[in-house]
Order: sequence, then C-alpha cells, then structure tokens
Amino acid sequence: MKGQWDTITEANKRSLMPDFKEIWHYRDLINLFVKRDFVSIYKQTLFGPIWLYIQPLLTTFIYVFIFGNLANLGTDGLPKPLFYLTGIISWAFFSEVFTKSSGVFLSNSHLFTKVYFPRLIVLLSVFFSSLFRMGIQISLLIIVTLYLIFFKNFAFQIGWESFFLPVIILLIVFIALGLGMLVASLTIKYRDLNNLIQFGVQLLMYATPVVYSMSSMPDKYKQFIKYNPLAPLIEGFRYCCFGVGEFNPMSILYASFWAFLILIAGTIAFRVSESNFVDSI
Repeated sequence: MKGQWDTITEANKRSLMPDFKEIWHYRDLINLFVKRDFVSIYKQTLFGPIWLYIQPLLTTFIYVFIFGNLANLGTDGLPKPLFYLTGIISWAFFSEVFTKSSGVFLSNSHLFTKVYFPRLIVLLSVFFSSLFRMGIQISLLIIVTLYLIFFKNFAFQIGWESFFLPVIILLIVFIALGLGMLVASLTIKYRDLNNLIQFGVQLLMYATPVVYSMSSMPDKYKQFIKYNPLAPLIEGFRYCCFGVGEFNPMSILYASFWAFLILIAGTIAFRVSESNFVDSI
C-alpha cells in the first residue's frame, strides 16, 4: 500500500525524544504560528503592539507604589523603576511560555485532530514569539535606563557575569517549557488544571524575587526561597543587566540541574501524551 504514494507523513512513536530532523523540515510552520500569535493578540486592538510597552510600564508604576513606597522593600540600590521592570520582563517571559505551552493541546485541538505535524512545532513557536516580545520589552528597559542616566545621573557597573544573560534566559525557557509540557500532558484527562494555572503562576511569583530582592529577605525565609530554581535565575537576570543582586555560580548550577531535569521529564510526558491525544480529546 505504501508504494502507491509519493510522500508518506507519519509520526515516530518509538522514540520518546524529539526528532530534530523532522522539526527542521517543518521550520516554515514555526514562522506561520508565530505570525498567527501576533495577529490573534493585537488584531482589532486600539494600541496594537504598543501594549508591549504599556503593560510593563503600568505594572511597574503599581509595583513602585505598592512594594517600593508603601511596603518599602529594598531594591539593592537600584532605582525602583529599573528594579521592578527587570523583574516584570523576566517573569512575564517565564509566565507566557509556561501558560501557553501548558494549554497547547486544548488550544490547538482543532489542528491536531485534522493534520499531522510535529506537535513540538507549536511549543517552539510559543518560545520564539515570547522571545520576540521579551526583546521589545528589553528595548523599553534600555529607554528607561538611558532616561535615568541622562536626567537622573544614574550610574551602574556590570562585569563578566553579564555574558551569562543568554544562558539565564535559556534556563528560564527550559523550566517554563518543561513545566508547560508536564501540565499539558495532564490536562488531556484533567481539564480543570487549566483553572489552576494562572493562580499557581501568581503564587509562584511571590516565591521568586520579582518584587523583592534576595538581600532584603530574612534568613529564615531566604533558605526556602533558594530551593526555587527560578529564584537565582530572576536574580541573575537583574544582576546581568545592572550588576546588583546575588549572582552565585553554584545557585546557577542548581537551577541548571532542575531546568534540564524538568525539560527532559516534560518532553517525555509530552511525547507519550501526544500519541494518545486524538483518542482522549
């Protein structure tokens, strides 16, 4: 029967790890999905992509007022707008990759049940679209930094640790995608997990130094926060940008261990679930 067809497309169900050659073959599909994400989000909106600037700015103002002025939390000497903006940008990146990848099966069921393509393509498109949004928001961070340098006499020093910024971003992606794939594999049978995702992400944010610095935490709480692999990554992101906060190579190694472990576990769970998805939906 196979000899009657010129091209046969079928999934490789024998391997639990992704087929990178197959993914490369579908690379144009990633571009289409990335474009789809932007069109669906900003179509028929008043400000369009400008929301990528408006949202972090408004959130920064709120955090400065509540956590900076009312709660008077320390910022390691960094101007409050820069401190909270770096936390918001890095956390928003993690949150977006995690929430979108965790709902990948249900939000794309209309595609998955009709045509075959590597399901990891959708996850890669989530990563690239989120990375693009993060790049735009980093340009906002640069603008705010330049304003403070020229008009507020702000000065800062960065060292060799700044070269670790791409590594830290990659580790954040690994954790977000790994957790997202684990949750996605569970939501096939337990749909109500989707209702807990946003709530869980908010709780996790307060267990991560996004609105506070590690140095401002009492030792009895700091020990628990350090068990969170995202904590040294968010602190490291801020340190790579402005040279403030904590940058401990051992903490980065600890986060790296959990990032790879979570990514591998998520990938295996995702590969097992995608083969049974059509029968379970």
